[in-house]
Amino acid sequence: MADSSFDIVSKVDHQEAENALNQARKEIEQRYDFKGTGASVEWSGETVLIKANSEERAKAVLDVFQSKLIKRGISLKSLESGEPFASGKEYRVVSTIKDGISQENAKKIGKIIRDEAPKGVKSQIQGDELRVQSKSRDDLQEVIRVLKAADLDVDLQFVNYR
Repeated sequence: MADSSFDIVSKVDHQEAENALNQARKEIEQRYDFKGTGASVEWSGETVLIKANSEERAKAVLDVFQSKLIKRGISLKSLESGEPFASGKEYRVVSTIKDGISQENAKKIGKIIRDEAPKGVKSQIQGDELRVQSKSRDDLQEVIRVLKAADLDVDLQFVNYR
């Protein structure tokens, strides 16, 4: 019998992220507490640029955007935000949406699998994802349980389970 396997990935649905950004933009335009503050949220290439006339307003806009991401089913582990910084008369926050598993995080996940998963489970890094193989499907279920319980700073999905 062939080995069973699954892939560990960290992907973000960019259409859902776009929808969350548009919802946040609409809410910011309509809310009374953002009137006249120059508050905005928009794409700037691959990053999300948040602007406002004060540091607190910039953080509030970021909070609105984060709440829209959560409602759209996107984990905040996929959003990497910097601190508000002054740029002329306005404050800006630059945020990026992380897609894929970095080599560093893939090595951490591989180490967790080697240390805590049942024996006979193999993992290998393939670009920005990991393939996990074992003869026993029960062992693969155990790996998924262990990784869900681990406190990692990436949002993981388990795909191609066969």
